[in-house]
Order: sequence, then structure tokens, then C-alpha cells
Amino acid sequence: MDVTLLGTGAPQGLPRPDCPCAACATAVGDEARAATALLVDGALLIDLTPGPAFAAARAGQSLAGVRQVLLSHPHDGPVMEVPAGLPTPGRVADGRELALLDGHRVRAIAVDIPGTGYEISGSEGERLLYLPPGAAPAGLGDGNHPAAGGGYEGMGGTGPYDMVLVDVLERPDALARLRASGAVDAATDVVAVHIDHSVPPGPELHRRLAAVGARAVPDGSSLVVGEFHAVPDLPRRTLVLGGARSGKSVEAERRLAAFPDVVYVATGGTRDGDEEWAERISLHRERRPSSWHTVETCDLVPLLAAAGPGTDPGTGRPADAAPLLIDCLALWLTHAMDEVGAWDDATWEAGGRRALRERTDALVAALRETHRPVVAVSNEVGSGVVPATAAGRRFRDELGRLNAAFGAECEQVLLVVAGQALALRG
Repeated sequence: MDVTLLGTGAPQGLPRPDCPCAACATAVGDEARAATALLVDGALLIDLTPGPAFAAARAGQSLAGVRQVLLSHPHDGPVMEVPAGLPTPGRVADGRELALLDGHRVRAIAVDIPGTGYEISGSEGERLLYLPPGAAPAGLGDGNHPAAGGGYEGMGGTGPYDMVLVDVLERPDALARLRASGAVDAATDVVAVHIDHSVPPGPELHRRLAAVGARAVPDGSSLVVGEFHAVPDLPRRTLVLGGARSGKSVEAERRLAAFPDVVYVATGGTRDGDEEWAERISLHRERRPSSWHTVETCDLVPLLAAAGPGTDPGTGRPADAAPLLIDCLALWLTHAMDEVGAWDDATWEAGGRRALRERTDALVAALRETHRPVVAVSNEVGSGVVPATAAGRRFRDELGRLNAAFGAECEQVLLVVAGQALALRG
């Protein structure tokens, strides 16, 4: 089954008309995108772009053989212009199926916003799923586990899809739900569609998609459903460094937003009477997906070791190598230095230094041996002013050593500056 993407952009396209933003200003060449529409084997057209005949011709295709036009979401204005000779566009009721004369089967999939997703099967059993802009499948739970009685089989599936076309950037939780239900696995080709101006086009767009196991292709690309395509090799361990308010936590959270069963490890704890700290914690909680499990602890070694048979101490459920997001190592180090008495010079020299080194060595060793995907956040303090106190300088030095040792065991290390992620490794 061949799929030609006549467009891959949001309904208003990219760049948006009359939009002065930086993303729209740089959306040129292959990064300029018409509204998403796909042509399946030259016979089935899903959604419409402005000037569909021209878009097809530019992709080396013709609309002369189109037997069915289906819409996934309400189309307004000039988008509804239908060239002469094309069938009248329509939609399929949720759960209903169409058997087309050319051998395709189309099943309507319920989504959680107004609109319809489509599961399309080819003559050789290959299958793709297409979701409308801003949509996730309905009835698949919260991105954690399939809803009771629903799940992937409730969508008529018999195994993972060969290809999924989804609004990854706007709804990463849609991809998380599909992964949790078994509809998407490591071999599924995940292609981003409905791309809008929320992410700068070019390298940053492709970097963000690769981080969640997806890719984008230019308008006019023809893809073969079921053909092997190397999916991005996701790193097992990632360290995200950055200064205060650099965006490092947002970057770390974004990297796991499209995966289910994430365990968020908060090392900061609570501080009685500190309203500003409580507000910071609240903002972090509000930003996380509701399906994530939060564990407030500095005991990281058991969490890193929990994979395979047994019980995950983070969730109490059977351990299955669910991803860990650790935020952050600087607060973990503060806790460790508190416990070994590292702030007192005499205690530090009498054994605190050795005790702290043993703790950091154990943490790094656990990271080296873990089977879980890990994204850890830490402060980059080496570029700041020299602390005025001996204790402050001690903390800075020990955090620098910890970051270096932890980063040495990671396949990927990022430095976030002014919200921009720079790859130091991987």
C-alpha cells in the first residue's frame, strides 16, 4: 500500500497566512507544508488541501483514479473546494467499515475531539492509522494502560500498525496511548502530520520528533506502508543540563511525553513554610501528563535497578522497564551532602568526603547497569560566579564531578541554553 502525503501541515498550513512568527518566517522549501491530506494507492483520498489536483500533480500523482474521499475533521472555507470528477467528500460513522472496490478496507476510529480517525488496510494485510489534527484515540485510557474492556483490540487490531500518521507535536499523549495499548511498537513507522508553527521548522523540528521515535517528511513524499524504515535509535540514558530557568526540565519532560508508564522522580521534597518553593513544585506538577506516576525520593539506586521480573518500587506494579525522569541531580546531591555532613569542614575531612563519594559512585554504577530508559536533569553550575563560601564552592565542585560521571554513562547529553537544546553527545 502506497501513501502519498499531499500535505503534512496544520489545517491553516505552514507558514500560516499573514503570521509574522519566527517559525512561519523560516518555513520555506521542504519545511513549507500544506494542510495534511493523503492519497492511498491513487484511489482513496483522506482530507483535502487547497488545490488538491495541483498538490497531487506536484507529487507526480493524479486524482483521476480516486473512488472515495473521506474527511477526518470539519473543513471550512476554500479547503472544501472539490475538483470536478472527484466523489463527494464524506465521513464514516465511528466503528463502521467500508470495503472499497479496489480492495482497501477503511474502519472509522473514534477520537476524543470532534472528528474521525481512519484505520486503512491494504490487500496484503498492511495497516495504517490516520488521526485528525489535535486528536487521540478515544477509549484507550489515559496513556498508561488500555481502558477496561477497550484497548487496542477494541479498535479492531490484530497487532501493531505498520504506519501511524498522528499529530505528535500537539498530542504526544496520543502516541503514548497507542504505545500503551500495543497499537504502536518499535517497528511502527510514526510519521508526524498536521505540523503547525509551535516548533521551529528544520533541525529543531526533526530533533524533537526523533526524540520520541517519530519523523517528518516533506509534502509530496510517497511512503510504502509496511516497508522497513529505520526508526530513531532512542537513547537509554540521557542527561539534560542547564542553568536556572533555562528550560531544562521542559526539555526532559518533552522527551518522554509520548511514552506510557513514566515514573517522575522528584528529588526536591517539600519545605515547610516555603511558599515560593511550594509554588515551583505546583507548576511542575501541573505541567506533567496526568498519567505519569510521581515518586518523591532521593533513593535512586533501587529505582534504577527495578526492571524485568519483580515489583517497581516507584509504582508498586510489576516492573517492566518503565522510563524514569529524575528531576534533579542537584537536589539529590544536596540531600546526600546533608546526610553525610558535608557542609561542616571537620566532618567533611573526617569521612564526609569518602561517604559522599561512595554514594555518587553507587548512583553512577546503578545508572551504568540499568535496563530502564532514564532522562535525568541537572544544573550546570561551572559557568557561574565563584561561590563566596567554602560550602558553596564544595557543592559546585561536587556537582560538577557528579555531572561529569553521570554524563559519561549516558548515550546522550544535552545542554539547554535559553530554551534551546544543544547536543553535547549523541
